[in-house]
Amino acid sequence: MLIKNTEIEIILGDITKAAADAIVDPADNRLIMADEAASSVKKKEAACLIDENSVRWACRSALERANELKIRSIALPALGCCGGSFPVIASAKIMAQEILRHVRETETSLKKIILCLSSQEEYDAFRKNALGYLDYILNKLKSPFLTVDAIIEIEGGIVIIKRSNPPFGWALPGGFVDYGESLEEAVVRESKEETNLDITGIRQFHTYSDPVRDPRFHTVGTVFIAQAKGTPAAGDDAAGLEVVKLSQIETREFAFDHKRIIQDYIKFKESKTG
Repeated sequence: MLIKNTEIEIILGDITKAAADAIVDPADNRLIMADEAASSVKKKEAACLIDENSVRWACRSALERANELKIRSIALPALGCCGGSFPVIASAKIMAQEILRHVRETETSLKKIILCLSSQEEYDAFRKNALGYLDYILNKLKSPFLTVDAIIEIEGGIVIIKRSNPPFGWALPGGFVDYGESLEEAVVRESKEETNLDITGIRQFHTYSDPVRDPRFHTVGTVFIAQAKGTPAAGDDAAGLEVVKLSQIETREFAFDHKRIIQDYIKFKESKTG
């Protein structure tokens, strides 16, 4: 299985003979260079990992250390499974999660990660629960895209932008949430990029999830209410920007479901003042 530029392989055998630049000692979880493996890995009392956190930490640390050393390939055993101390299925899933996190979030030097299992039971469990888990996440799990939008209250009304890309029309400032970014961070960033305003007092208004709200693909959008001072200016990817009164909303053509969002916001404001 290939994730970005890193191959993930599962094999059955002696880890000291794995075709890798370095291995993780199954007894004490140390990273050992391949040319030292045969003499370093000897029969000794295993320092077993006993819980999820220790297994996760050991796997993450080994991958990070390998990257620090600019190693191109590494072989890991079923961490925590010495003497049946930790469930092999749990080990497989945790290690798959850490491998995915490392490869996705790191400019890693690792081009190959080998999961080397010492028994048929471990091999079968890792084939199903490590490779199977990764295949599900990467190829079968189709999650909606996350977006954020801002109702920016400013003197004179709220800020809307004219989209320069399809779907065309007026819209609330907003955009996609980047991986590793919170909703709050995303709405602050997008508002700045599209209006040049630094927003304050942000608070969640509502989340909209109708699968057809965006004609391009399924998005789930969280809308925030915020305030700002200053003079807004359209960003590079906007065809225009205006501050409009709420009474003017019905005369505008909006993209997505943004007219409905603003209508919900108006009802919300009226309920607070009524």
